[in-house]
Amino acid sequence: MTTQWREFLTARNAHVEENGGICFPKAAGSSDNRLFDLSHLGLIAVRGVDADAFLQGQLTNDIREVTATHTQLSGYCSQKGRLLASFRVMRIAETVYLQTPAERLPDALKRLRIFILRSKVSLDDASDELIRIGIAGARLADLLAGQGLSLPERDNACASDETLCVIRLPGAIPRCEILGPFAAIGPLWDRLAGQATPANRLDWTLLDIQAGIPNLYNQTAEVFIPQMINLQLIDGVSFHKGCYTGQEVVARMQHLGKIKRRMYLAEVDSPTLPQPGEELHAPSSTSQQTAGWVVDAAPLDDGRHALLAVVEVSAAEGGEVRLGEQGPLLSLQAPPYGFPES
Repeated sequence: MTTQWREFLTARNAHVEENGGICFPKAAGSSDNRLFDLSHLGLIAVRGVDADAFLQGQLTNDIREVTATHTQLSGYCSQKGRLLASFRVMRIAETVYLQTPAERLPDALKRLRIFILRSKVSLDDASDELIRIGIAGARLADLLAGQGLSLPERDNACASDETLCVIRLPGAIPRCEILGPFAAIGPLWDRLAGQATPANRLDWTLLDIQAGIPNLYNQTAEVFIPQMINLQLIDGVSFHKGCYTGQEVVARMQHLGKIKRRMYLAEVDSPTLPQPGEELHAPSSTSQQTAGWVVDAAPLDDGRHALLAVVEVSAAEGGEVRLGEQGPLLSLQAPPYGFPES
């Protein structure tokens, strides 16, 4: 987060949390529309004549499908097919941006740079180049129209003008992300703040969870194969693009046709917020490891939380999955996009 943007938000009653995030006070009589600072998401800028070819050999999805009007989700795997990071990939002007939780950016950037070799491509931390904000609410389209901006019709589509890029994101509640330079985002924030209530990072995380969109964090790096977090169900994996790092493992799991673990939407009663990577347990589990892991979590209300959780399918069907060995039971259901029939 740039000092300029941090000072801008703190001047508007936000305060800096211990982890560097921005927190807004709860507003009384708040609007149905909510406004989010998305500085907890970092950006890697990929530039150069070989940028597309380089990314095609590194990411799980087909970079050729990323255009000025279409973004995509994608994974970045180790040679063993384990996810090191998850990205939203977008193309703005001549640059391809990879967006991921800020805590994963340094390691992902370091690993990607190892494979540049003789490619004419540069990779840089671009988190300070473009400010990221989000908006969610039933009247989102009207709210944007009042600012001269258009909401794309389809999920993951984007619309750009000379300074701002608007990306429509999946979810039951209409929402979008807007990227642009501070000179454009700052005044836009002030105009939107009169019609939308500033909200916090965990509120945005909850919208991702409810949409079944996973994020990878330091605690879960190299834990999951893409299919475990349903990446193939949300158009985050291409099985026709050719080779990339970890492709053999990912393809073999798909062709075997039997996925033993997958990601569920869940709720749990707990006095503390579950953490990514926290282990799940089930008496019916046949795994020598654990029945599953928390992918992400956010509060619903006091003592109740929404989760994305990777769970052994047989354990989920057994009906008793707990947070921790003796912890509270999880209530599991399929994500909003469902599971394919066996």
